[in-house]
Amino acid sequence: MGKPVIAIVGRPNVGKSTLFNKLIGERRAIVEDTPGITRDRIYGETEWRGKTLIVIDTGGIEPKTDDIILKKMREQAQIAIDTADVILFMCDIRTGLLADDRDIAVMLKKSGKPVVPCINKADKIGDVPAEYYEFYELGFDIDPIALSSLHGSGSGDVLDAVLDALPDFGGEDEDNDVISVALIGKPNAGKSSLVNRLLGTDRCIVSDIPGTTRDAIDTYLENEYGKFNFIDTAGIRRQSRVEERVEKYSVLRAKMAVERADVCLIMVDANEGVTEQDERIAGLAHEAGKASIICINKWDLIEKDNRTTNEFTKDVYTSLSYMQYAPLMFISAKTGQRVDKLFEQIKYVHNQTSMRVSTGMLNDVLADAVSRVQPPSDKGRRLKIYYMTQSSVAPPTFVLFCNNAELFHFSYQRYIENCLRTTFGFKGTPIRLVIRQKGSENDE
Repeated sequence: MGKPVIAIVGRPNVGKSTLFNKLIGERRAIVEDTPGITRDRIYGETEWRGKTLIVIDTGGIEPKTDDIILKKMREQAQIAIDTADVILFMCDIRTGLLADDRDIAVMLKKSGKPVVPCINKADKIGDVPAEYYEFYELGFDIDPIALSSLHGSGSGDVLDAVLDALPDFGGEDEDNDVISVALIGKPNAGKSSLVNRLLGTDRCIVSDIPGTTRDAIDTYLENEYGKFNFIDTAGIRRQSRVEERVEKYSVLRAKMAVERADVCLIMVDANEGVTEQDERIAGLAHEAGKASIICINKWDLIEKDNRTTNEFTKDVYTSLSYMQYAPLMFISAKTGQRVDKLFEQIKYVHNQTSMRVSTGMLNDVLADAVSRVQPPSDKGRRLKIYYMTQSSVAPPTFVLFCNNAELFHFSYQRYIENCLRTTFGFKGTPIRLVIRQKGSENDE
């Protein structure tokens, strides 16, 4: 991508996520006092001295553990280390130098990457405690930097050290043609498994424990289909079941992921069909105006005959009646069935939601539509539509100027939308119609 990558690693609860949020300037990572909140790698960007840096927040490394989640967290941290150009190794000045810190230091030295030791929770500005000096025992080439990730003091020194440690990157290539894809759905619908299948690597933690992915996680991928940024979101639970603060954060994070996305993959478990919760989740993408693909996952587990696919399709569109425009794909993240075809569909619906139509062509369609079905009237007043123009894309938004907005009934708006879809496609994307009243009330 042409941007240096910085990984923040260390034991659980030393303040990695707090520093990550401080560096990228937004609350992307969940910050709680519970160890192990950040289980996967989370990506963000920061700019320092005119250079853009990609920052990775990682789950805390437990060097020796048999816990399945902690072991997976350690694997994720190792992948982040392998990906990084510079590593920020965070320790806690309050606990002092621990045996786990020494074990992690050995692991980092084996990577051969530049390591900036960050001694966190030095909250008294200008007063470096004596405990700070014991971290020199770690034996890194770069001197330890005392900081407070909570207050932000010392973060500039950390970024200066990062830039000094970086190889010469030269010019940066800004990618404006990257498609951001959010995977949304209930817990255990297979979102993380699908990301791993798409990437061909064990990118996300996958286990049978619901809620394993608590944050929205970004992963960049470039292949023959183009450039993609996949955002794997925490499974969205029913609001009544969202009791822990962490789960509430996760729902909010999934909503934020939808806002950041160009395309949403709505994951539905084939064993359960479309539930009320799936309807609510799909509604997030629809209301945000995002291009969407409905992915029926675990299709390999369904017993089929020659009517199964058609009947399932009918049931899906009955439940998601407001998303008739979204294409349906029957996939299996586990076996890889039809997963490769997702890239083509993502590109296709992204092109559809980005499509612009000239005002001349739009008004040809409008004239044809009005001649086929006369606009509604009320008490002797008939709706007159003067012209239509496209105001924006993603979603395609059209402004229609008329004599009386009250006469422009919803049913006729739906008719105009259908005419637009019949002529231009707009497959996979919502369409927005904005009605503007123009002219005198006495127009007939």
